[in-house]
Amino acid sequence: MTPGSKTGTTRRSFLGKMATAALAAGATPHLLSASDRREVEVLPSRPFQSVNDQIQLAVIGAGGMGMTDVDTALEVPGVKLVAACDCYAGRLEDARKKHGRDLFTTRDYREVLARDDVDAVIVGTPDHWHARISAEALQAGKAVYCEKPMVHSIPQGQEVIRAQEGSGKTFQVGSQGMSSLGNEKAKELFEEGAIGELNYAEGFWARNDPVGAWQYDIPKDASEETVDWDMFLGEATQRPFDPLRIFRWRNYRDYGTGVSGDLFVHLFSSLHFIVSSNGPKTIMAQGGLRYWKDGREVPDILLGMFDYPGGATHTPFNLSLRVNFVDGTSGSTYLRLVGNEGAMDITWTEVVLRRNKVSGPTDVFTRMKGMEMESVQSRRKQMLPPAESVYVAEGGYLGAHFDHFMNFFEGVRKGTPVREDALFGLRAAAPALACNNSYFDERIVHWNAEEMKVR
Repeated sequence: MTPGSKTGTTRRSFLGKMATAALAAGATPHLLSASDRREVEVLPSRPFQSVNDQIQLAVIGAGGMGMTDVDTALEVPGVKLVAACDCYAGRLEDARKKHGRDLFTTRDYREVLARDDVDAVIVGTPDHWHARISAEALQAGKAVYCEKPMVHSIPQGQEVIRAQEGSGKTFQVGSQGMSSLGNEKAKELFEEGAIGELNYAEGFWARNDPVGAWQYDIPKDASEETVDWDMFLGEATQRPFDPLRIFRWRNYRDYGTGVSGDLFVHLFSSLHFIVSSNGPKTIMAQGGLRYWKDGREVPDILLGMFDYPGGATHTPFNLSLRVNFVDGTSGSTYLRLVGNEGAMDITWTEVVLRRNKVSGPTDVFTRMKGMEMESVQSRRKQMLPPAESVYVAEGGYLGAHFDHFMNFFEGVRKGTPVREDALFGLRAAAPALACNNSYFDERIVHWNAEEMKVR
């Protein structure tokens, strides 16, 4: 939006809602402290209903994230796992132990796509397989839940978009925070004008442990007998069997997309959803391999800077993102939006809104009277909204991951739009992948978010 186009309206709307918030206390609990002007609101979980029609689900890529997706998907009523595919035999055996000996298992994903009893597939493979398997699954008439990032390289995005449009099937990218209560509340507050005009945003993701830094365990029986090495490589560079490359694939550029593709993409997804943005126009990244010098090819610290143009929903703003795998404090994750009248700290379960002092209409009159009334008016205080409002998910909330799968399966059943389709997925993945281009090529990347092309 252009300055002044809708900020005044949204700001008045927001203040009006704040003024009447007490009337809604019966429906939405509020706790307000007069001493610190801090308001807490509990975000209610979404209701959901059981269904009679069963969705037959398969997972392609039955590793840590793939099977975590399965566990969450099966919490949704009316979903059954019928098939699993992985290049490593040990994971298939684990899947049979957990989900029944009658579970169909294979090392070749094409056998899953050929089955008539599979309605939807989870693509939980390494990144270099995402686009190809997603496109083939859609063309085979399957709905697809593809882990983020949607693609391994930016040009692959158009292939997935065409496959989704041509198939008419449901496709959703697995940036699970997209469907969270936190994101939805932040979007509502932003559109009401709670922080005024957006001018800056930042996001941070910190880790400080081996597993968080992708030093995953290597199975003791990993060998060319238990691993289909050729299937794992696919179209990647041919090389001799190396268990590190398959079980710690995120460390290598042939298969993964580094910290930007793993974590920046979550922050882009949330940001773009909250402010209804298509993406930045320029991208710059710096970083380095500071600590985890285990043979990996990607940095463990990465800093990104992004310039967003203005549009119908927001003014121009700048974004900075950071990932630190060597953080002694560890565990920090947030997205912050800063406007001229306030700021929001956003996670998937909580939103903290902080505002500047709001001037009432009597202030104009007070300034006009000047010294004449100063001694009297200086004693006159104002009614102020809370300086800080905290919105938290209520107890028992099943989480963003569950919500994202509910969103996906509703799309499968009803044909309704999902939260993160292929078009949205590319616009979130592209700036993350462009960070790698900027870092490794030591250059600024110019991105056309409307046409979805690197300029």
